[in-house]
Amino acid sequence: MSTQVSSEAREEAVTTTVEVKATGHVRTALSEHRFEFTFEGSTLREFLEAFLEEHDVADLLIAETEAEASTEGWARVPDLDALPGRWVANPEGEQTRRYARVLVNGRFNELLDGFDTELEDGDRVALVNPFMYCC
Repeated sequence: MSTQVSSEAREEAVTTTVEVKATGHVRTALSEHRFEFTFEGSTLREFLEAFLEEHDVADLLIAETEAEASTEGWARVPDLDALPGRWVANPEGEQTRRYARVLVNGRFNELLDGFDTELEDGDRVALVNPFMYCC
């Protein structure tokens, strides 16, 4: 008797271990500010889903709406076509809160592939929400 195993069953779940670094409000909310985190999958999206399920800091990092992701300032909005480099935002629902950022190996996720950025073992994921003080 021959048993066939589906290709899905043969494939083992991919896990990735990254180094997490937290600053500002995120650091205050977590018990540690630098640690390894292993999750099932290999994308920033899968990391965030697993990490935010285990650590209650989503409200410090993830914006649900465009209004939560942007702020009004003193400067006028520049003509993005006139600026050097790549200026893009993640789609609504995949953005960080104003002033908060998620970086992979020191680069803003918006400059990579957003939440679809592929992660490898040993990558550094920084979760940043700085303290802001005024006058």
